Amino acid sequence: MEIWIGRNGERHGPYKEEDVRQWLRSGQVSRDDLAWHEGLADWQPLSVLFPDEMPSAAPAAGNPYSAPAAPMQNLPQTTAAALEDHAGFWKRVAAYILDAILLYIVFRVIGTFFGMSAAQEAMKQEMLGGTPFMQAYEHFYSGMWAYTLLTTVLTWLYFAFCESSVWQATVGKLALGIRVTDMQGARIGFPRALGRYLAKYISAIILCIGFIMVAFTRRKQGLHDLIAGTLVLNGRASEFKDAPVKPTANGGSFSA
Repeated sequence: MEIWIGRNGERHGPYKEEDVRQWLRSGQVSRDDLAWHEGLADWQPLSVLFPDEMPSAAPAAGNPYSAPAAPMQNLPQTTAAALEDHAGFWKRVAAYILDAILLYIVFRVIGTFFGMSAAQEAMKQEMLGGTPFMQAYEHFYSGMWAYTLLTTVLTWLYFAFCESSVWQATVGKLALGIRVTDMQGARIGFPRALGRYLAKYISAIILCIGFIMVAFTRRKQGLHDLIAGTLVLNGRASEFKDAPVKPTANGGSFSA
């Protein structure tokens, strides 16, 4: 059974019943927090839904409720609203442009150690001398293969490390206030982030249709998102970890 919990006018969840029971026992949620599951006509306090998880000790005199076993803590931030706040196509494009500019600057510096300027000048002279364009580029890349391989690997690692970090975002995504998550809104691991970037090659080779899909799919997912099982949501990861959550009384209403 999946349980929704209501706090401060917001609906959080859904959570597994066994998790909610554990939080109730440990004091992470209050007996007075409102909850709902499929089949209920209205929201009910957790103490009503799970009376068997209530502390057996008698309450102190003058206090109708026992104190929670531990200080109240934040609920996992997987609210329905947050999971449906998908970052749009143009916002993601802008984030990618910022990342591309950053990587361009870094790779220009790296290129000086690989003789990039000399290789570019040699390619230019070849084309001025009548060498076909594609042949000149072939000569350029055959001489700069080590640089090309290094920058390709560094780009892959940059996206994977950043999107699996506590930021859940590259520098460009962080600047635009968006983050990469799994389908439940949680941080993805490094292996999945590696696979997500690799899947971008598939999105690219089909005439970039895999990227354009972001503009048309219901959850704003590109083909690489569908392959990796990821979402790109609005909001920085830090906004969903440190915001204080206060326990509510029985008042307030929520709609299931």
